[in-house]
Amino acid sequence: MNDISPANSARVGVDQRNGIVVLTLNRPERRNALGTDTIRALAQALDTAETDQAIGAIVLTGAAPAFCAGSDLKELGPLSVEEMRRHEADTAAVARRIGMLSTPVIAAVEGFALGGGFILAASCDVVVTADNARWHLPEVPNGWLPPWGLGALVARVGPTKARLLTWGAEPIDGTEALRLGVADYAAPAGEALARATALAEKLAALPREAVASTKRFFEPFATLDGERLDHLAGHMFAADCAAPAAKATLQRFVVKS
Repeated sequence: MNDISPANSARVGVDQRNGIVVLTLNRPERRNALGTDTIRALAQALDTAETDQAIGAIVLTGAAPAFCAGSDLKELGPLSVEEMRRHEADTAAVARRIGMLSTPVIAAVEGFALGGGFILAASCDVVVTADNARWHLPEVPNGWLPPWGLGALVARVGPTKARLLTWGAEPIDGTEALRLGVADYAAPAGEALARATALAEKLAALPREAVASTKRFFEPFATLDGERLDHLAGHMFAADCAAPAAKATLQRFVVKS
């Protein structure tokens, strides 16, 4: 296995084999939440994989028991609204980067994909979900609009379904995620990674130039003006976070002295 892991390798596991690399979000004690160190490590791992000629596809997954619980509210809670907005903008840039890579990225979702974890998975080129995985966007119930990635969700399911999912009135399972188009494949519980890995190996075996050209051609449709929309959502998120409902949610995550 080549050592392409970033300095914060503990946050993102790297396993290269058979022309692919599996990147594993590795904060199980925080349900693989997207803190600053994890996002930096993921960005570096993605960029390193993109430049490695031996890698033809990337699989993104999470250490058990879940794919990702979204943004780390313990990290966000003590920040100012502007600091939170900047933190989420950094995360947004990494998610958009997935769509701009030449290498296909396949998400393998087990357990649950919540909030930013939901959107991170949906930002991947292909999504494999366990049929019993729990998908949910809890941001609106918490008091704020998801600050990034909604364009990728619209590209997958259309604006009406994306709006319904964003309201987050109820979670969906992997079977429903497949039906709606949030996911592209479903697998029995415990087999999402194996299914995603097998698909990644098939993509890696195809002519690299043609795979990259295909991704570049479809990129404008898949990303849907993502940078502008993320900028807009980020400012709406900041405004929402100044309201009482969001303040009450965030206050629960402030460490008391």
